This record gives sequence, C-alpha cells and structure tokens, in this order.
Amino acid sequence: MIGNLYLIPTTLGDIPPLEVLSISVKILIEEIDIYIVENEKSARRFIKSICPSKSQSSLKLFTLNKFTNSSDFPKYLQPCFEGSSVGLLSDAGCPAIADPGSEVVKLAHEINIKTIPIAGPSSILLAMMSSGMNGQNFAFNGYLPIEKNQRKSRIKYLEKRSKDEKQAQIFIETPYRNDSVLKDLCQFLKPTTKVCVACDISLSNEYITTKTVKDWKYNKIGFNKRPTIFIIEAIQ
Repeated sequence: MIGNLYLIPTTLGDIPPLEVLSISVKILIEEIDIYIVENEKSARRFIKSICPSKSQSSLKLFTLNKFTNSSDFPKYLQPCFEGSSVGLLSDAGCPAIADPGSEVVKLAHEINIKTIPIAGPSSILLAMMSSGMNGQNFAFNGYLPIEKNQRKSRIKYLEKRSKDEKQAQIFIETPYRNDSVLKDLCQFLKPTTKVCVACDISLSNEYITTKTVKDWKYNKIGFNKRPTIFIIEAIQ
C-alpha cells in the first residue's frame, strides 16, 4: 500500500496551534513520523507544541529550501512507496503556497502519490479576505525586485494591471524591507490607489488596514521585522 503526502499547515507565528488549526492537524502529527520541512529546528518546535508527548527521536526530517537540489526529491517521497505517509510542513501557514514545497507536490502527482491538503491559515488569503478589495479577481506576485528602478517599474506595472484587469495585486517582502516598500508605494502609485497592509496576521498584535496612497503618506506606524502582506488596487 502506498502512503500519502499530507500538506500540513502550521501557525503564522508564536500562537497556541489549536487556536488556529483544526484537531485533524494534531491527529496527523501524532500519526506521522516522516516530514519534509523548510527548517528542522522550527519544524521540531511546531511538532512539539501541538503534540508534546511525541518522541522527537522518532522523527525523520528531510530539509527542503531554496538550496535543496531537486534530485533529492525522489528520496524524500520514497517512504510513501514503503507504506509510510509523509507530511509536508511550511515554516508558516500552508505548504506549497509561496513556499518551495510545491515542487515536491508536483513530483508526487507525477509518480502517482496521493496528495491530501489539510485546511489551515494562509496569510495571503487571510489578507485578501480582510482587505475589502476584489475577492473575485486577484493575483499573487511574490516579491518585488530589490533594485530601485526595477522595483519602480514593477509597482507601476502592477497598478496598471490592477486597473486594466480590475484585479487586486498581492505581494510580499522580506520583513526588514517593509517600511521601504510602503515608502516606495506612496512615491510611485497614484494618490487614489488603495493599499492594504496586513501585518502579523492571526497574532495578538495583528494589524490590517486598507486606505489610499494619499492617506498612507501620513502613516506613523513601522512594520519592519513583522511578517506583512501588501495588496494594491487601482481605482477604476
């Protein structure tokens, strides 16, 4: 019998897991001993937080991040062909969404391993839900370019795309660049374009606000070092 690949969500920050995750996550963690993870230390911490009695020595963890060679992926899924199910964990939120785990899921489909997604928090979707922007038509764009002129061009392109396609545009940034990104948005977008800043989603210090670029120019709140989702939507 072939085991399954379970896509197991984690919390978006330091919060008791069962405040935001279903009991099915706890049940799976109790049953599965083999995991594909972004970071072994944080994965072990999460597993311990949701199943304190689980033996850490019983765990077998495969690391998957931007430095992992794709030639290792078959080895990660081999336990499925030996009858064991494997759990795929992200560092935060849902695996395979803005996460390198999607490559392993792709391989699982190619070699006929069943993939089973478990519902959990996605910062991208939670931000979109709470933004007041167009939930019927939106796009996730990953990260903006780092170089200033390229970033300016990308911001203006996303604004034009938002207007032309009536589509909300979502992106993320490395937390220590958050304030500079918001400053660039205020500089390069039109005053009437709406910007949502969704920060520390689901945590006690959660901050989610949507207002026009014109109003954001008076912002006094800092977002550096806080996980943040940005969404822009041009006025039609």
